[in-house]
Amino acid sequence: MPGDSAEGAGDGFATLLRELKDRSGLSYGTLAKRLHMSTSTLHRYCNGTAVPTEYAPVERLARLCRATPEELVELHRRWILADAGRGRRAPAAAPGTPERAPAEAEAAPATTVEPESATAEGGRRRTVLVAAVAVAAVSVAVVLAVALPSGGDKGDDQKAAGATAAGGRDPGDGTPTASGSSSPSPSASASSSPSPSSSGKKSGAPAADPTRATGGATGTPLTVATRPYVYDSPCSQHFLVDSEPAQMGPPAGEQDAPRWAAAYGAVSSGEQRVALTVQGTGAETVVLNALHVNVVSSGAPLAWNDYAMGVGCGGGVGTKSFDVDLDAGSPGVTVKNGQRDFPYKVSESDPEVFYVTAHTASRDVRWNLRLEWSSGSRHGTVQIDNAGTPFRTSADTGRPGYDYPLGGGEWIERQEQQ
Repeated sequence: MPGDSAEGAGDGFATLLRELKDRSGLSYGTLAKRLHMSTSTLHRYCNGTAVPTEYAPVERLARLCRATPEELVELHRRWILADAGRGRRAPAAAPGTPERAPAEAEAAPATTVEPESATAEGGRRRTVLVAAVAVAAVSVAVVLAVALPSGGDKGDDQKAAGATAAGGRDPGDGTPTASGSSSPSPSASASSSPSPSSSGKKSGAPAADPTRATGGATGTPLTVATRPYVYDSPCSQHFLVDSEPAQMGPPAGEQDAPRWAAAYGAVSSGEQRVALTVQGTGAETVVLNALHVNVVSSGAPLAWNDYAMGVGCGGGVGTKSFDVDLDAGSPGVTVKNGQRDFPYKVSESDPEVFYVTAHTASRDVRWNLRLEWSSGSRHGTVQIDNAGTPFRTSADTGRPGYDYPLGGGEWIERQEQQ
């Protein structure tokens, strides 16, 4: 419930996860194998000694256990609060010791987190940010991409060991991207820019895969975390890449899509679905008044090859989904599935997740979103983008298409565009 404490929600998260597991009749070993994680890691999730950094493995587990849509939403809510609660329970410094230990001083800043190798202290510091990022149960609409399964049990155990040292947080199941730049009025907006891609590809995809959320430090009473590539249905995500099949590695799952796109200079093909997790930073209610789309640039579609992501396809609980037609003269954000439009309300214990789906059939478009908010006498706008750069979506009409069959080892040309 909205009034639950973070600590109580942490226990409630593990309890619900355990109930779903027990109801499924499947053993820890069987579930762990299907989820591509170690049995010990799954045990820690279900007994409450570790909380996954990302919601993606939680959702996959719940779906394997045949969770209902209502249970998925409730599990997602409890995960957000449990993840935030881990950070609050960091031990206090002993009298006479510096406020920050040397290891913490060297950890990644709150706005940029190393995807796979964040330190335990860095993990604590990004708790609230990542909690906001991965919430995939209530959503806005530009779906992002991927989740390649993690490796063997040994790797999971080592990551989980680091999580225990960091107050029980587990960094080992993928790192989504979160972005946005806040501008509480009347100050101007600000955003950080990622470093250029080491691959040297000419693309609008960000080169790094940071985890970043707005708010807090700038006085904005909310955070917005972004997943730029969300898989709506099996193999729904396609990328345009200026490379031949022989130069391409295997496709990526949703949680690895940002890194895959950066490595190959990939651009979303035809459609892009983005997930926005909006959460207050305090107990006060923040009203989300409107969501707008801003076209940064528009040009001729890219003459690149189309590659389908056919691995690890997901499918979120799109109860709050919106649509953006990038080909319209003045694109706007419109509601889907008969749901209500803005405004919405959020607080620290009552977040919202929105999925926004942007599509184009004739252009190469760079675009971002702007979220208008108000809280009491304060109001402002948060700019939402892909880790400091605009989202980029290009039409794919007439482009050569390639699939990567399950069990195969190479890209195969698609005979017909589906």
